[in-house]
Amino acid sequence: MANVAVIALMSILSPLVSSMFTPGIAQIADDLHCSTTAVIGTTTGFVVMLGVGPLILAPLSETFGRRKIYLMCFSIFALLQIPAALAPNIAFLITVRSIAGFFGSVGIANGGGTISDMFTPSERAGVFGWYLLGPLLGPTLGPLFGGIIVQRLGWRWVFWIMTIVCFVNTLAGYFFLRETYAPLILSSKKVEFESQSSEWDGTKYSYEGEDTRPLKVRLAEALKRPPKIFSQPIVAVMAVYQALIFGTTYSIYTNMQPIYQDGYGFDTEKVGLLYLGPGFGFLFAVWFLVPRIDTVYKRLTANNHEKARPEFRLPLANIGAVFIPLSLFWFAWTVEKHAHWFASISATFFYGIGQVMILNTTQNYFIDSFEKYAASAIAAGTVFRSVVGGVIPIFAPALFENLGYGWGISTFAFVTLLLAPAPILFYVFGERLRERYPVDL
Repeated sequence: MANVAVIALMSILSPLVSSMFTPGIAQIADDLHCSTTAVIGTTTGFVVMLGVGPLILAPLSETFGRRKIYLMCFSIFALLQIPAALAPNIAFLITVRSIAGFFGSVGIANGGGTISDMFTPSERAGVFGWYLLGPLLGPTLGPLFGGIIVQRLGWRWVFWIMTIVCFVNTLAGYFFLRETYAPLILSSKKVEFESQSSEWDGTKYSYEGEDTRPLKVRLAEALKRPPKIFSQPIVAVMAVYQALIFGTTYSIYTNMQPIYQDGYGFDTEKVGLLYLGPGFGFLFAVWFLVPRIDTVYKRLTANNHEKARPEFRLPLANIGAVFIPLSLFWFAWTVEKHAHWFASISATFFYGIGQVMILNTTQNYFIDSFEKYAASAIAAGTVFRSVVGGVIPIFAPALFENLGYGWGISTFAFVTLLLAPAPILFYVFGERLRERYPVDL
């Protein structure tokens, strides 16, 4: 479980960095003499690269192994927090944070693949639920801690503190992280046995599924894998669903400060505490609902003559399909009508539950459908999710200014309502779609 702990921490720290400075957006804009929209652009650069990174890092982990990629990338990510803390202008900050997003994506890129390596399908969802808390809790806890740091120490200390935390996590990786990718482990064993046998009779060894092609060919094929997987209709549609959720989340998170400071008179620290609303929703879902994903999966497998199907992961996604649009409408109009702050934050609790249920079931569905290449399958969905999730918040302030928070946030709710039937449709037709549009890997 040390592997899961180290990787989960990596997957929580990079999204944490993506949103940790949001309570200090106004302070950064004043300090670097730029607009608040430009400061939001630093989040866009980071989140977009958080999605682009897995396109390269996931296939690399399926060629060179998980451990090397984790340690190399997270070491660079930790180092990049230093120039971010010293940024002299907004262009420099956007550039450094974008590069940091690429290397920081390693936990998100390869975490699902590592869990797929370590656990059988029947026990995977529960473990994956705790791991997935990282990408969800990171953007939620970031403003909470950031609000305290920005108000008491200033925005630059956000990056100094993250430098220390990321280096500690990298150090833990060097000591406790073990290789889990079976082909690399078998390849290492093969080299070890052959070096021993060379002293005796020169016996050559091989293992099932061994890829004997030259490294250049294997690497080229590995890098083509995520786009191939994304062309599968199921992956494409569910990636759009995830992208919409992430875009909505970052649009709301980057506007919490104007909503609650201007409308309710909250200071920076109090605004940070409001992010506990979705955070408690995440924890509730992981504690009480996510374990039921495995329960439903086992029951449906038993009823299907012990023949498992990836679609058996999807039934509980319908909880999220209902909660997400419902909670968005609730949040939109309680904010618009200036109801008590607790009324609007209560909606984010149910939004948090919905996020976990959609993302967890979808990621497990991808893993089960493309088991050996789970990291590439997740990368295929992650890139679109992160690009959209990073770009939409730039336009959100103008949307809210023109339509108000009621209709502005309701726009997101209406689109999630259109996508709500996706889990049911793929549960019924998913197997036929996978057979009709096979992915040649």
